[in-house]
Amino acid sequence: MESSRTSFASNRISELALSAIKDMAMRAAKLDDVATLAWGLPSFRTPTHIRDAVCQALKNDPDAGKYTLPDGMVALREAVAQTHHESTGILTCADRNVLVTAGNMQGVKVVLDTILEVDDEVILTDPCFVSHLLQLKISGGKPIFWPLQEKQGWAAKIDALEPLITSRTRAIILVTPSNPTGTVLQRSHLLAVADIARRHDLLIILDDPYSRFVFDEPNQYFKLASLDDLAARVVYLFTFSKCHAMSGWRLGYAVVPEELKRQMLKVHDSTLICAPRPSQIAGLAALTGDQQHLRDFTSTLKRRRSLICERLDRVRHVFSYVKPEGAYYVFPRIEAAHVNSRQFAIDLLKQAKVCVTPGSAFGPSGENHVRMSFCVAEDEINKAFDRIEKAFPV
Repeated sequence: MESSRTSFASNRISELALSAIKDMAMRAAKLDDVATLAWGLPSFRTPTHIRDAVCQALKNDPDAGKYTLPDGMVALREAVAQTHHESTGILTCADRNVLVTAGNMQGVKVVLDTILEVDDEVILTDPCFVSHLLQLKISGGKPIFWPLQEKQGWAAKIDALEPLITSRTRAIILVTPSNPTGTVLQRSHLLAVADIARRHDLLIILDDPYSRFVFDEPNQYFKLASLDDLAARVVYLFTFSKCHAMSGWRLGYAVVPEELKRQMLKVHDSTLICAPRPSQIAGLAALTGDQQHLRDFTSTLKRRRSLICERLDRVRHVFSYVKPEGAYYVFPRIEAAHVNSRQFAIDLLKQAKVCVTPGSAFGPSGENHVRMSFCVAEDEINKAFDRIEKAFPV
């Protein structure tokens, strides 16, 4: 009698774990009345003018449900080129440099699949975004961790970066403001990264979900994509998910060097064909329509940041933290007795019905931390911390 496989999955995939963010969300979904701070899912509704544009197109445009060109609708790509010019000062071509993606998750994966050979290396900040680690490993690459300095507010340590570079290094991935720490990388540090990338002929992948959410000194925020002499080695990735409250629409875009776009199209087309046209219609409305929601969202998130920091201050025997400068995450260190961050998160969910993400998922420096999202409603934040205070009495 023939034996049957227990799994048809490859060893490469079988050895990976599901994203801890989704793992915790799925665990929480099986319970009633959980206060969840685990998932970076904004509570905001997609703005009215964006939804209305799609409704009108679905009603009146016979092509609204059809494929677009693989790199996206011409009108959207032109709007992207204009938006990128306004935000960075860099002129780009809608045809040569812009690729519309199904969010930054898909955009980053297309980049990695395009540039990597098996066992090539990519440098990530540590802590880093958990899904970048998974994507990199699935693409056959190897993550190299560049530790940030928690005692200096999770700042970059530039003199620790260059020694990490080898003959297999292909790229550096940066997210600023950071997921999970909320840190905004300093201009001087970003310029130093640019110099290192030039010297070692590396690509810089800028994953930018959160630059609209800088709370204290937004005018001092520096976009590395604004350097004209760096454009040939920068991939700039923007997602509509966060600042336009379009997480479920799955839409983003990449601004890339011309030759890299031609190569990325092969991967993009073979895995997706194109981003959904209704989502692209929404994206066009988001870029060209009223922008008041950006100011409203930022104001609300700044208020929620104050709230979660106030609540953290009341449980200093449980957590210590660095105040986030942007995005909508805080990454507190666990001061209470615990085995590790994963078990702490699981126990907190089971015993207090509070869902957070274990910090170990975000790289070696994340152990003994948890990630908390403050993009949720104020009532949810208060409910979570009321339960934490009860579970950890002084």
